[in-house]
Amino acid sequence: MTVSRLIARPMLASIFVVGATTALKNTAGSAGKADPVTSRLVPLAQKAGIPLPSDPETLVKLNAGVQIGAGLALATGRLPRLSAAVLAASLVPTTAAGHRFWESDDEATRTQQRLHFFKNVALVGGLIIAAGDTEGRPGVAWRARHAAKDARREAKLLKAKVAS
Repeated sequence: MTVSRLIARPMLASIFVVGATTALKNTAGSAGKADPVTSRLVPLAQKAGIPLPSDPETLVKLNAGVQIGAGLALATGRLPRLSAAVLAASLVPTTAAGHRFWESDDEATRTQQRLHFFKNVALVGGLIIAAGDTEGRPGVAWRARHAAKDARREAKLLKAKVAS
């Protein structure tokens, strides 16, 4: 692991651990913000067969637990690609619930919420990059393509050997 990854992963993960801990300490307040989003998304998820609780407080706790777990995994370098992908997925509803700047009538609040919204958009972008980071090693798609090429080459060699 490079020094930049050793430093960058915990830095990136820190916002999730701190933010999720704060959400757990103020579950009721976070649930109030989450309700407009959860009331729309939970029925869709349940129709798709995803068993989600419909109580906003339970969803806030669940999301916070996921963010703490994935944040710690990313910070320590355990399953960094998966943990980055999980954090990115969990940040989308968090952002939609927590930073609804378009609903604010106060200009200062709208500006502040817009800033937080786009900060989270940037975090999702960074997490997508981290989720695809193979640390210089070939990714699964590259290995699959080359394994297929090798198999075809071996099959041709075997066929030629059998024919002769």
